[in-house]
Amino acid sequence: MAEHTRSSIVVEATAAEVMAVIADFEAYPLWTGEVKEIEVLGRTEEGRATQVRLLLDAGAIRDEHVLAYTWEGDREVSWTLVKSQMLRSLDGSYSLAPAAGGTEVTYQLAVDVKIPMLGMIKRKAEKVIIDRALAGLKKRVESRPEGRTGPAADAS
Repeated sequence: MAEHTRSSIVVEATAAEVMAVIADFEAYPLWTGEVKEIEVLGRTEEGRATQVRLLLDAGAIRDEHVLAYTWEGDREVSWTLVKSQMLRSLDGSYSLAPAAGGTEVTYQLAVDVKIPMLGMIKRKAEKVIIDRALAGLKKRVESRPEGRTGPAADAS
């Protein structure tokens, strides 16, 4: 990724628990505000999505994307744009690493829109997308009672 935006957050869960939420595309409309519809178009032998169609509605911006996903166990998932009406490119990744208190999740994103837009505005939009996604992911993972281990599970 050439120009990109990156941010991280610590989630009180194991990498496997975090990746399970990331990989559960069918649940995205429940915890991501902009994703209204999901269709998994292909899966690996292990059952993880290789291609996903997403219908996004963020008020003024409504678009349908098809993204191709590459998985590296519970360490990283990356995606790239296959097709979109509004975007020229969309490359992103979630990288997971052990951290004090759980798992550090780093989200990296680079978006290029078909309409002319200043780089500064594009980076700001990427930052908003990343911050919302990380906050939503953290809330979703930490609110799931099933499969929780460690100190966070003991507090429930």
